[in-house]
Formats: sequence, C-alpha cells, structure tokens
Amino acid sequence: MPHNFDMTRSRTPGFVLATVVVFGAVFLTIGLGIVGYLLTMQRAEEDRINGEQAFDIAEAGLNYYAWHLYHFPTDLKDGTGGSGPYVHEYQDPEGGTAGTFSLSINGNLQCNSPTVIDITSTGATAGDPTLTSSVFGRYAQESVANYAYITNVPIWFGSSSTVYGRVLSNSGVRMDGSNLSEVESAVSSWTCTSSYGCSSNTNEPGVFGTGGNPALWVYPVPQVSFGNISVNLSSIKTAAKSDGGLYFPQASGSANQRGYHLIFNANGTVDVYQVTATTPVWSYSNANGWAQEYNIIASQTYLGNYTIPSSCSAIFVEDRAWIEGTLKGKVTVAAADLTGDGGANPDIILPNNITYAAYDGSDGLTAIAEGNVLIPLNSPDQMTVHGIFVAQNGEFGRNFYYYQNGGQDSVPSQYASDVLRTSLTAIGSFVYDEQGGVAWGSPVTSGYQTRSYSYDGTLANDPPPFTPYASSQYNIILWRQE
Repeated sequence: MPHNFDMTRSRTPGFVLATVVVFGAVFLTIGLGIVGYLLTMQRAEEDRINGEQAFDIAEAGLNYYAWHLYHFPTDLKDGTGGSGPYVHEYQDPEGGTAGTFSLSINGNLQCNSPTVIDITSTGATAGDPTLTSSVFGRYAQESVANYAYITNVPIWFGSSSTVYGRVLSNSGVRMDGSNLSEVESAVSSWTCTSSYGCSSNTNEPGVFGTGGNPALWVYPVPQVSFGNISVNLSSIKTAAKSDGGLYFPQASGSANQRGYHLIFNANGTVDVYQVTATTPVWSYSNANGWAQEYNIIASQTYLGNYTIPSSCSAIFVEDRAWIEGTLKGKVTVAAADLTGDGGANPDIILPNNITYAAYDGSDGLTAIAEGNVLIPLNSPDQMTVHGIFVAQNGEFGRNFYYYQNGGQDSVPSQYASDVLRTSLTAIGSFVYDEQGGVAWGSPVTSGYQTRSYSYDGTLANDPPPFTPYASSQYNIILWRQE
C-alpha cells in the first residue's frame, strides 16, 4: 500500500533555517556596510578637520614670518643662521601642541639685500602628522612700482593724456585726460594757477577736471612721505663699488660738459661713453625759468662694454647720466654726487627709447636721479620709455622749447623740427618732487602732443634692487595654496 508523505511539513524546518541564514547574511552585509560607511564618513570628517587645521597652522606659519620680518627685515634664516626648512610647534591655546609648521624661505637677493621673500609654509596636526597642507606667500614692501605717478606737487593731465595705473599727488590733480585707475589726492582742495591751465587762481577740489572717469577720483587720502620714498644713495654707491656692481667716478671737465652715456644691450651688457662736450640750447622750466640747458651730447669717448653683474645689478654714476637702449635683467642706475664738493644734483637724461629684452617680468629698469629726470630737445618723435624713474630733488619732464629764426631764447635752426613731438608712451612709474611736464600749451606747442602712461604690473611685485618703497611694512603681495 502506498505511503502518503506530507512534503510541505517535512521541508519547513530547513526552509525556515535557510531563510533565516539568507536574511541574516543580508542584514549582516547591510549592517557591516552601514558601519563601514559610518566609519568612512567619520574618517573623512576627521581628515577634513585635520586638513582644515593643517591649513590654519600653515597660515599661522606665514603670519609668524611676517611678524619676524617686521622685526628682522633682512633675516632669511629664521634667526638660526642655518639652512632650512625651519620647523616650529604650534601651541593649542587650550594647552598642548596642536601641530607643527615647516618654513622654506627663499629671498631674491640683490647686492646682498632682499627685494622679495618667498615663503612656503607646510602645516600638520598632532592628530595626523601625515596629512599636511601648504600655502605660499610672497612678502615685500609696497614699492612705488604699484603706481604710474607719485608726485609731491600738483599735476595736470591734459586732454591728450591716457593713464593706466594709480596716480597719487600730495597736492592737487587736474585730470582732463582719461584715467583707467584711481586718481588720488592728499588734499581736499587746492589753488589751481595758470601753470595748471586755470585762468586765475581758483580753489578746486583735490581732483577735478574734464576727464571721463570721475568715479575713480579719490580725495583726500593719506600723504606719501617723500622722506621715506627717498633712496639712500650712498647704499647704492657702496653696492656698486663693493658688492659687485658698476661704479663710475665724477668725470673730468666742467659740470655742464661732462657725464656718462649708457647704452644698454639686449645681451645683458652696457656700452659706456664719457661725455666730453654738450650743445647748449635755451629752454624754460618751472624751477629755473629761461636758462641754457646742456642735455644734447656733442662729443663723447668710448670707455668700454661692461657685463651687468647678475648678483648686484646696480650702476652708480657720480655725475650726470644719459640712459637708452634695451635692458636684459633688472638693473638700477643712480646718478648722484656724494663727493661733498657742493656741486649741483646730477640729472638723468633720456635721449632715446628704453625697452626690455623680454616683457615677462624678468627685465626692468629703475633710474634714480639726485636731481631731475629729463627728456632732451633731440628726443625721438615717437618715443617709448620703460622703467621706474625717480627724481629725488627735482622733476620729471621735457622743458619748454620754441623756434623763431633769430628770436631770443630760440633753439638753433637745426633743432626747429624737434620742438614739437608726436607721441610719448611711458610704461612704468614716475616719482618726482617738483613740478614738471612733457607737454606745454593747449593745444600743445612744445613737447609731446599725445601721451600714454601705464604702470608696469610685472615689476610691481618684484622691482629692480633699491627701488624705493611707498611703505616700510612687509605685506603679502602674492598668495596661493600649494
């Protein structure tokens, strides 16, 4: 007789057990996944916190060295005298050590003096020293290269002028041209005279005129101290004589007939001539009125071709200096008489174009005159000058000339066509203590009919050695996270 089996009942215990095992495994997998996810999230959060703390500690390293430079501006070895990197513990305000920061310090040294200082600070927490964060900072004093113009006297930009860059006058500004950056005056009002195009002495706002961008006119602002801007010329002389630069002593002959003519070459050299005679012409300047000037070279003697030292690219001329050519590298030229003989403050004269071999920030010129920085009568019709030009006790400009056959104070007939020039393109900075200008009259009858002035942003953060500073404070001028 056949047996009747209840297949369902016989399979129930095993089926339930299998089901429990399967679902248990599923729940265990899910549970382990959740735990793993939570642990991963916790680890990620810990890494995020440690990363933020490492970043904060790295920032603290930059701030520490800013403080150090304020007190010890020439120390690039963290007070140790040894080589880096320099590691510091970062203390937790609540107690204990929060982590460390490590400093790598590199200074751009010229003539044994730093121009800019690059610092990389790497921070790490005590909780996870393997997780680091780095920040880079370039420290420097704000140089005058951040401005197109800094003057200690009023300044007038005519309708044919275009200015790209900040302008700052310790007195008033008349802006009839175009300005594409801030125009600042240190006074709330000033007296505009005929020298600045006003028919009678009138009281005007710190910045006024018919220029098209008055939203960028700012006044009053704090004065810039020309005492602080003034360069210690003796330090440049010492660097030129003792630290590897080039030095040229006072030339022989009368003061009006002598000086040095420097023609820069794109290969990093300079041809130097001693000026032995000049051609006098009559001109008018605000400082001296009508007088004969001696800025046209009549004869000169070749002295040689000199390589500009890369370790100390400073040239000191104890006399007048004519500068032109194409520069390679960052070079500073100073013209001053520190012999103590009581002579006049030497000028720097720009007889021709000044350009750079490259425009990537690797080349630049700073020209510092104890007296004036002047463009002579026989300058190019379309002139281009690049550089930072400082007239410590004088003006930047081109004097007033006129031609009239047989007229009193007229220039000689061979220079008649040089009186009125077409265009001047100036790229860099101009700093001067007395009233000057490169265009005379409205419309212009002497000088350059159109003028374009632009500051050089590539030199603002790393200028040539001994470029004067508008502030003695070291600041971060470039920052990035590494």
